[in-house]
Amino acid sequence: MTDQLSDMRVLFITSNTGVERDELLTPLAWLRDSGARVTHAAPKLEDVQTFVHDVDKDVVVQPDKALDDIEADDFDLLVIPGGTVNADKLRLSDRAVELAQQFAGAGKTIAAICHGPWLLVEANLLPGKTLTSYPSLRTDIVNAEGSWVDRPVVLSPEDGWILITSRNPGDLPDFTDAIDRTINPNID
Repeated sequence: MTDQLSDMRVLFITSNTGVERDELLTPLAWLRDSGARVTHAAPKLEDVQTFVHDVDKDVVVQPDKALDDIEADDFDLLVIPGGTVNADKLRLSDRAVELAQQFAGAGKTIAAICHGPWLLVEANLLPGKTLTSYPSLRTDIVNAEGSWVDRPVVLSPEDGWILITSRNPGDLPDFTDAIDRTINPNID
């Protein structure tokens, strides 16, 4: 593997349960393999239970840090994996909402997949943005003044920060490719 992203500092945030396994582990492994410095944070420095399709428990992952020990200034990119329970718990976390607002306010890229945009709804970051998500979030996104579209990946550069969104684990190749093209603009 190359170290093409060795200067990139990436933060993944999840709750401690309900995280869609592939939406966490696939981009996390890809970014680490590409040389990025990746930190996974959760509300508690305790096991994170992943699931497959929201219902089948899968692997347990140990986060690197607790959300309260994270500073947005220390990172370049925020990734928000999905999972219905994960996203619902994250949007109730004042610290997770605050981190999302700090990333956007600093003009940093945020990438969210599946139910991950629920956190962005709660953070009031969607007015003027175009995005996709798991289809059941459409009404929430529209009510939060975002424009919802049904596409595998959407890049929305409005308002001084880039938002990358995808619908589900089947879109992960498009999602990681969009992240790569955004943070590594010199690729062909």
